[in-house]
Amino acid sequence: MGRRPKRKKRSRVPFGVGEVKPHHYLEMGRIAWENKGKWTYAWRVLNEGVCDGCALGTSGLQDWTIDGTHLCLVRLNLLKLNTMGAFKAKALADVRRLPSDPKGLRDMGRIPYPMRRRRGEKGFARVGWDEALREIGGAIAATSPDRIACYMTSRGICNEIYFAAQKAWRALGSPHIDNAARLCHSPSTSAMKTVLGVSASTCSYRDWYDADVIVFWGSNPANDQPVALKYLYEAKKRGARVLVINTYEEPGMKTYWIPSNADSAFAGTDIADEFFHVGSGGDLAFTYAVQKILLGRRAVDRAFIDAHTEGFRDYENTLAELSLDALISQSGSTHADVIAFADALESAERGVFVWSMGLTQHGHGTDTVAAVCALGLSQGFVGRPGTGLMPIRGHSGVQGGAEMGAYATAFPGRALTEEGADELEALWGFRPPAEPGYDTVAMLDAAERGDLDVLYAIGGNFLDTMPDPARVTRQLENITVRVHQDLFLTSSMLLEGDLVYLLPARTRYEHRGGLTETTTERRVIYSPHVPGHEIGEAREEWRIIIDLAKAAKPSIAPFLHYPDAAAIRADIARTVPAYAEIADLQAQGDQFQWGGPRLCEDGVFPTPSGRARFVIAIPPDRRLPVGWFHLATRRGKQFNSIIQAEVDQLTGAARDHIFVSAQDLTKLGFDHDQPVRVRNDHGEVLARIFRAPITPGNVQMHWPEANPLLPSGRVDPRGRVPDYNAIVQILPREA
Repeated sequence: MGRRPKRKKRSRVPFGVGEVKPHHYLEMGRIAWENKGKWTYAWRVLNEGVCDGCALGTSGLQDWTIDGTHLCLVRLNLLKLNTMGAFKAKALADVRRLPSDPKGLRDMGRIPYPMRRRRGEKGFARVGWDEALREIGGAIAATSPDRIACYMTSRGICNEIYFAAQKAWRALGSPHIDNAARLCHSPSTSAMKTVLGVSASTCSYRDWYDADVIVFWGSNPANDQPVALKYLYEAKKRGARVLVINTYEEPGMKTYWIPSNADSAFAGTDIADEFFHVGSGGDLAFTYAVQKILLGRRAVDRAFIDAHTEGFRDYENTLAELSLDALISQSGSTHADVIAFADALESAERGVFVWSMGLTQHGHGTDTVAAVCALGLSQGFVGRPGTGLMPIRGHSGVQGGAEMGAYATAFPGRALTEEGADELEALWGFRPPAEPGYDTVAMLDAAERGDLDVLYAIGGNFLDTMPDPARVTRQLENITVRVHQDLFLTSSMLLEGDLVYLLPARTRYEHRGGLTETTTERRVIYSPHVPGHEIGEAREEWRIIIDLAKAAKPSIAPFLHYPDAAAIRADIARTVPAYAEIADLQAQGDQFQWGGPRLCEDGVFPTPSGRARFVIAIPPDRRLPVGWFHLATRRGKQFNSIIQAEVDQLTGAARDHIFVSAQDLTKLGFDHDQPVRVRNDHGEVLARIFRAPITPGNVQMHWPEANPLLPSGRVDPRGRVPDYNAIVQILPREA
């Protein structure tokens, strides 16, 4: 029962010719062609701005982790959104003639002017800004603050926009403001705050270089943060082992050809030293099984536990009552994998745990993240070089959203309490509502009940991002006034309503006065205005919502006086103690890392007791009837993904494929690429079989194509993130 043999390196042809992989140089050529005639501006965006893709963070083409150029296909694929022109207003005269797919709508071009559609009209007509603000403001003024809500995506949204929006909305008297973290990492926020007293990465990327092990839980940076593979390349050269816990052996985490490293570009780099299979949602039980092994060996850092944590005895006693065999069965893993992973942790002095939506987007996501944090605490993997707990962010703006207060359950820089409201009233001159607002799911539920009159959406497309699109359609169409502030068209905008407005926004690079982004490692970076690209009457995003709030309630104008973006940064500095240095950011390259390179340094935690807290939850029973499978949804082809085509360059799978293990294919009697029906009590989707190295009993499909199979109403009770998983049957197409 020892360590399993390591995966053998396989021989490869130079540059991965013939392999299923991103062909970076060909892709760069395609992207250059897409941006022809705009190369000068595109170069300035790349060379001067902060990346609007993932949340690793840059200043131009440089970052604070690697020497050399920081550039990837995620950022390059977004260039077209920053260089494209506007569509003609008359193109929206009849929405029935518009493309039905997200790419087709996006490729039409940027929204050039405020556009309006009333119920019964075929499409949208152009209106002026004054009329739009007057009509929308009147609708807000005519209803109660309890019946208006604001949702903010993380599509290139920056700190100044988040802060101005939440302040404006609270000045209107409404607590109902939330952002896209509610659909991804809100369980991380909840769990880390409970266990550690912080809700952001405790370490920096450079800590990867000093780690003995780097563990990826339910995370695929090869797709969402490809430059992170360069960090892993360097960490492996220094001796780190990369371990991956996942339902599927992601090919990009097996081998990756890093285009800017000559040897890797030629021969490829083995990324993961070992994969550990679990079932979808089985990470919680897997973590506890590993912990039981380590406790049985006394292979935990008792000195750290005794000096810097509390609740360990209850945690240990509860674990002792859980059956190891039952935990392994619930996890979908094997005894060999559990033991091998425990071996790896036992032999490591320093380690970093990295996780993403494979952990969080479950009904028990908060419990799972808390368990991963507890496992890290038991090894002393917090507060010293080469250690850390890192929820890796997929979008460039999402880390700052909650920190700026654009969150239904938090004020900016403080808890959502009466005391917090007192502090903000002293700072702002008005008292914000102190009760929790509608989270994202609750906003749509309120719409369905008829309790929401106005929804103001800054970016986002609920039809693609939420389970059960048929129900989402009913919910959105039941809102009296919908306002969509965005760069380009989405399918949600085309749904009917009594009054639907489209408001044209500027990209982050088009904002006069610049904006700031907060990265996964808590680095706040200034992104300057890059002049030279104007779209119709598009306005700065923060300015739009400030002007709208003033139009709705003129009496709040003195509290929202921002002559420029620098004034917002000054207000952030006064309001959010950790962001005090943001007021000094004004030129390219300006940045600071709030909290320093590591949080919880030397085991000091910002909790009432100064100690981290062990908590434990009972894993859910994941057993299924014969013939049923756990379905997880795969990201990709989204705003910040490397995958922008109909076929995933990392896996070779098309959008209509369902990933099934070879073992299950034998049982089902299906062949690779065979057409099938995927069904459950909620819906049905037509698909094709894709043979894949996935844990038997589990399948995966692309999101949002699989959304009709996802029942709505299932959310993590603390993080309030929807459950993006289901149980399904796979049937022959003709059955």
